[in-house]
Amino acid sequence: MKHKEYIRGVITGVLAAAAVAAGACFGYTRLAGGVLSDSQHVQKLRFLEALIDQEYLGEKDEDSLAEGLYKGLIYGLGDVYSCYYTKEEYEQENSSTEGSYVGIGVTIQKNPEGGVKIAECYEDGPGDQAGLKEGDVISAVDGTDITEMEASQVVEMIKNAEDKEVELTVHRQDQEEPLEISVKVQDVELTSVFGEMLDGKTGYIRILQFTAVTPDQYEETFAELENQGMERLVIDLRNNPGGLLTSVCEVLNDILPEGLIVYTEDKYGNRQEEYSEGKNPLEMPLAVLVNEGSASASEIFAGSVKDYGAGTIVGTTTYGKGVVQAVHQLEDGSAVKLTVSNYYTPKGNSINEVGIQPDVEVKLDTDLLNKEEISPEEDNQLQEAVKILEGQ
Repeated sequence: MKHKEYIRGVITGVLAAAAVAAGACFGYTRLAGGVLSDSQHVQKLRFLEALIDQEYLGEKDEDSLAEGLYKGLIYGLGDVYSCYYTKEEYEQENSSTEGSYVGIGVTIQKNPEGGVKIAECYEDGPGDQAGLKEGDVISAVDGTDITEMEASQVVEMIKNAEDKEVELTVHRQDQEEPLEISVKVQDVELTSVFGEMLDGKTGYIRILQFTAVTPDQYEETFAELENQGMERLVIDLRNNPGGLLTSVCEVLNDILPEGLIVYTEDKYGNRQEEYSEGKNPLEMPLAVLVNEGSASASEIFAGSVKDYGAGTIVGTTTYGKGVVQAVHQLEDGSAVKLTVSNYYTPKGNSINEVGIQPDVEVKLDTDLLNKEEISPEEDNQLQEAVKILEGQ
């Protein structure tokens, strides 16, 4: 069982539930003013572009220069959570937060020697079922050579396959001749929830990230463990970078009594509240594992459980990200993510740059910090959580 997962970025954070189309609500003409209204800034940009034309050794790509301007404007805010996405970057980010995408169930990266390499092959995904393996190098898609293409171009080719199946030319390290592997292109749901029984009574659920599919996956996993005799539960949020506000609230709706889960306030003092209906509160001892990599939506989870006394928070102080981002999609498919509000726990506590302090502080043993896999038996934080539950 893997207890240490690759963090896709703590800045994933809590995202607003829906993107806003700029053409309807944020038309380009409404963005006039500010920095671009100062003629000195515009003249400086024109001078820099002329200097590039005059002296830059390489070829310039005007589209890339334009994207750099947009990124730079948002970068100038000095906010690590606000950023500009190109169309391709936004599609990738959206797949991450939605928890599903159209593809073959693999993660690819540019291979230095040409083509693309499979960096990750999701278990039971179409690629895995077809026989693809991590480390495989793809050199052609449906007979088209892709050795000089970027990974994003290859992704688009596969996603837009007309017959919903692609023929991949695959080079494997232990094979002299390339393999021809057919893979179905379909909707792929990323697993964000894993569960197992630790003993006859203790269930364990790990949530990697709060995506759109997490609530359903949590309910299915909980039901499976309950059918196996679960009487107490450990929920592991260590290194969970956050995700969707709607997602974490849906999961908490199956845990908390009726009442406030979290509320947010924007720069104008407007307040939005999220409530638990309390129709199905958890009626068994609960421990929640957190650490310094638990951020944003994970902190909403831990903070509300702590405020209600619905469980025991175990581990180390969380990251401390108490701000919410909203994503505004623009007419050309690009998008902007901006920090728009602060969030607060049910008792009105802001955890931004402070974090959630555990009820029981337990640091992971130092000899486990660099291990790729940690068994439940040697995981001292997990074992402390189980011990607490057994004493309740």
